[in-house]
Amino acid sequence: MADYQRLYIGGEWVEPVQRGVFETLDPSDESVLALVAAATAQDVERAVAAARQAFDEGDWPRWSGTQRAQVLRRIADGIRARQDELAAIEVRDNGKPLPEAAWDIADTAGCFDFYAALAEGSDQAAEQSVSLPDERFNCSVIKEPVGVVGAIIPWNFPMLMASWKVAPALAAGCTVVLKPSELTPLTAIELARIADQAGLPAGVLNVVSGLGADAGKPLAEHPDVDKIAFTGSVPTGRKIMQAAAAEIKNISLELGGKSPFVIFADSDLDAAVEWILFGIFWNQGQVCSATSRVLVERALYPALLQRLIEATEQIRIGQGFTEGVKLGPLVSQGQLDKVLEAIALGQQEGAHLVSGGARPAHLDKGYYLTPAIFADVPEDSSVWREEIFGPVVCLRAFDSEAEAIRLANDSPFGLAAAVMSRDISRCERVARRFRAGIVWVNCSQPTFVEAPWGGYKQSGIGRELGEWGYNNYLETKQITRYDGEAWGWYLG
Repeated sequence: MADYQRLYIGGEWVEPVQRGVFETLDPSDESVLALVAAATAQDVERAVAAARQAFDEGDWPRWSGTQRAQVLRRIADGIRARQDELAAIEVRDNGKPLPEAAWDIADTAGCFDFYAALAEGSDQAAEQSVSLPDERFNCSVIKEPVGVVGAIIPWNFPMLMASWKVAPALAAGCTVVLKPSELTPLTAIELARIADQAGLPAGVLNVVSGLGADAGKPLAEHPDVDKIAFTGSVPTGRKIMQAAAAEIKNISLELGGKSPFVIFADSDLDAAVEWILFGIFWNQGQVCSATSRVLVERALYPALLQRLIEATEQIRIGQGFTEGVKLGPLVSQGQLDKVLEAIALGQQEGAHLVSGGARPAHLDKGYYLTPAIFADVPEDSSVWREEIFGPVVCLRAFDSEAEAIRLANDSPFGLAAAVMSRDISRCERVARRFRAGIVWVNCSQPTFVEAPWGGYKQSGIGRELGEWGYNNYLETKQITRYDGEAWGWYLG
């Protein structure tokens, strides 16, 4: 295992000021995977200063989009060259099955390529003329990088979530201080190595690993950070907003979800079960957009529930490198405890647990949980209304399209939603009634870098991915020139 006891600041690998380290664990067997540099406010100060200098005085924001794209493509190539190694690190640090990790790393490289292309395109669309009613004035609009970005990422897709923020920010000409989750910091540090080897100028990307209170909080509060981009929980998102409010700081937040999946009775049974499984058990259910509330038309409900239980109980659980494993451990003991507490509370409130929800008998170490199914869940149950962030799915029946839409939208969240039916016109009608930023028709969870990602209500502010994610890191400036005779208002 590589050395992770240094921070990447100003193009150099430096020890934390206080020389602190923390452990990152392998969730499959609870062993110590690596000792990682523990940044504090002093290190964040150094990193922000490096990013500030690189933005204010360095070349990166003033390079053409084409020049920046060349570096971004070299980063993408560096990721691909180490794809197997990086995927293996993700398995050991996060716990997810190897095929999922490999998919994530491939998508990470693709993200850098995509934003490289957008950066190139920005050279051709660098200035926009605006037609004005007074011909004496000439107006143009330009886009400029927002400045220094503090990027705070979660543990469920460690390297991929880093790319969702770092790639568009770099493409736009920003400089970045990246703070990975303390639960899964390793591939963010590897990203710094790859970026350094790709020739990214010093200070343009800085990586400070550390605990949230010690590194994330001072980053969010720092007055020299122009924008905070955060993905994580609603409670932490609230704290980010409060910290940003002091400086009226630009923020984008991608927060939680409790996404509905509406399945009509004319749906193919096996297809419905397959997409339910993919929608809730991918990445152990540790997905903000997971379709964890399944609404099934009553005529199909009994057959679908029985088929779902049978299929769920056949899912192979184990260490992520084991062939055929579809469900690895949860990321940490703390996360496992939270999910178990949510399951217990749901049962106390009367929700009917019909499958799973306990430690697998054959695994005595690691943070494993058998995937859980709740049936006939009351609308006011905590397992129906609150994000669990684990392999727990809740089902209830509905009798009409109007009822399904009402139940689907009755949530403080609005990240994603899905609908399934052979009647495409009905799917399109329901899709437009969902109060959610992402809607899937006859599927669940496919995610493409080209399309916007983000939610309504408490699921966040702003959009990532696609051109929308790129615009997240740009400011809009108008430049208006007067070409007429002397104005003469006061001196005429």
